[in-house]
Amino acid sequence: MATIRYESASCVYPGADTLAVDALDLDIADGEFIVLVGPSGSGKSTALRMLAGLEEIDAGSIRIDGTDMVGVPSKDRDIAMVFQNYALYPNKTVGENMGFALKMLKVPVDERKRRVAEAAALLGLTPYLDRKPAKLSGGQRQRVAMGRAIVREPRVFCMDEPLSNLDAKLRVQTRTQIAALQRRLGTTTVYVTHDQVEAMTMGDRVAVLRDGRLQQFSTPAELYDRPATAFVAGFIGSPSMNLCTVPLVSGGVEIAGSAVELPRERMTRLAAANLATVTVGIRPEQLELRRDGTGFAVTVELVEELGSESYVYARPSATVTGLDGESFMFVSRSASRSPAKLAESVSLTVTDAAAVHLFHPVTGERIAD
Repeated sequence: MATIRYESASCVYPGADTLAVDALDLDIADGEFIVLVGPSGSGKSTALRMLAGLEEIDAGSIRIDGTDMVGVPSKDRDIAMVFQNYALYPNKTVGENMGFALKMLKVPVDERKRRVAEAAALLGLTPYLDRKPAKLSGGQRQRVAMGRAIVREPRVFCMDEPLSNLDAKLRVQTRTQIAALQRRLGTTTVYVTHDQVEAMTMGDRVAVLRDGRLQQFSTPAELYDRPATAFVAGFIGSPSMNLCTVPLVSGGVEIAGSAVELPRERMTRLAAANLATVTVGIRPEQLELRRDGTGFAVTVELVEELGSESYVYARPSATVTGLDGESFMFVSRSASRSPAKLAESVSLTVTDAAAVHLFHPVTGERIAD
């Protein structure tokens, strides 16, 4: 187990005009499960590879247990890597695959067998130790790759989108197993994914990256409840938060021609910022579908039935501008199994004005509550 500290760590690829990772600062505690998440090209995999020694640290530093890793070869960092590609030897059995790294390190045979047997028991692979990878399912192969990392008993696990090749059901099952296994082993783990649901369900804390820069590093609950930027607000949550830029009016904001009152202290902060418009964020569960004309008028364009709940996608009668400058469509969550019909004219109301998120319309930064 180990502590990890990124100190203004940066990486730039040869010939690139921008930094792949730009002055990243992270402080990871011993035994934490940390997830790096962001869209493609955000720098999350590069940040992980910098930690593993697979990419150069061009500025700043990365420290493991206080030791600067700049210039330290990957093999000397005591890190085990799990990749998206299982990278198993097809001609070796499960047991041989798991113990191969130990064999290269000249670990005695008895010790090697002990570690492989313990890891196999942890991962439910004991019945398959004599099978070749071709005889295993995708989830079993991924567990073999995990076992190969576990037997090394490293200070740090680095996992680069290890579940991307699995189907949806198996991903849910395997991510639960990985998270439970990490809690049991207590090994500091840095996990990369582009799937925000995966990040929110697995990580003790989550680092959201965009264009190589850290947007927010916090617990899943904090990311959901108090996103630091409009980008984080839109990225975290499924379906995404409703984000649109609207004008300020007396006592609140105007959404699609309907006034939504905000608490006085929030209006005071908006006035202090000297803004005429503001980006508002409303989670789907904070929008209630009504048929009594209360709220702002919308027309239903899509209903997603999920069994226990439904999501209604509706376009407002009055033009509302999204963050991309295009016409905006709201999404509302409903516990009803048949909340609305396609093309039906209904209205939406904000159930809790205090839960409305406010962001600067230009910088995207959160305006303090």
